[in-house]
Amino acid sequence: MSKIGKKSILLSKDTTIKVEGDKINISGPKGSKILYINEKSFSCKLDTEKNEFKILPSQKIVDNKTSLLWGTYRSLINNAVIGVSKGHEKILELNGVGFRANLKGDLLNLQIGFSHDVNFNIPKDVKITVEKQTIIKINGVDKELVSKIASDIKSLKPVEPYKGKGIKERNQYVLRKEGKKK
Repeated sequence: MSKIGKKSILLSKDTTIKVEGDKINISGPKGSKILYINEKSFSCKLDTEKNEFKILPSQKIVDNKTSLLWGTYRSLINNAVIGVSKGHEKILELNGVGFRANLKGDLLNLQIGFSHDVNFNIPKDVKITVEKQTIIKINGVDKELVSKIASDIKSLKPVEPYKGKGIKERNQYVLRKEGKKK
């Protein structure tokens, strides 16, 4: 039995779920998302009185692969429900002398210590805002896409361990190293 898969997903009042075969359509105030599950192995149960959604295996005896997929599907559906109701957000910080970020239309312009500016294309499903030139907020419905965009931006200038200069997530711990001794 899957520990995560057994838990029910709580829905907010303005979130709706429609199950059509192997397709699950989740919609809310922030947008909508479509997920696909294996309908031969799993069935879905919606309780409108308690505002809960459960995913259950079709077989009574659950093998290891079904247990793994059960927890995975439950997590994906829960992330989609949170995304369409509240949204997902990542906050990036730029640390370094002269490090700045600006928005120019659908481009994120970064000055991160190179001899040239770095331009990053913003996808349509993600909203990026820049605060105080050193803080970048990434918002969106899809958790995977928001995390991937944050990771791509961080990989442009990873944090170096000696002075801590680079792009990092808020509350990310950076292991610092001691400099050279005489």
